Amino acid sequence: MDKNKIAETKIPPIRNGTVIDHITNGQSLNVLKILGVNESNIDSVISIGMHVPSSKGNGWKDVIKVEDRELDPNTVDKIALIAPEASISIIRDYYVAEKFKVKLEDRLIGLARCSNPNCITNKGEPVDPEFIVEEHHPPKLRCVYCDRILTNISDNLL
Repeated sequence: MDKNKIAETKIPPIRNGTVIDHITNGQSLNVLKILGVNESNIDSVISIGMHVPSSKGNGWKDVIKVEDRELDPNTVDKIALIAPEASISIIRDYYVAEKFKVKLEDRLIGLARCSNPNCITNKGEPVDPEFIVEEHHPPKLRCVYCDRILTNISDNLL
């Protein structure tokens, strides 16, 4: 065996936790932001696969495995905004206990802020930001209060 040969490395399976698969290529770092992961709060193993070959879509995807954590519905809804094709697998004792695709609802309340600084939702009023989903792939959101189309969704998530 050639000692200079680079060995192939794969992401190992997790015992318990969540696998987020079919993340839109290049969006895994935004998903980590949604999960609230940073260098000071990592309590378990997080594996990230970026630009991984995929058999569907454009041929590339990102994958994230988070040990010892299951996602709440609000977090799943935010992931749907930036990765509408993602699937979530809940792993228990190395087996898939649940698997589902994220779903982007037609109306979203309180998940993102309007990018219009003059929108009533940004003026300190007791009004939750609300959007109509005009397109699902890729997501296109319109504010119900000021009609602004939300650009750069990942930077405006709450």
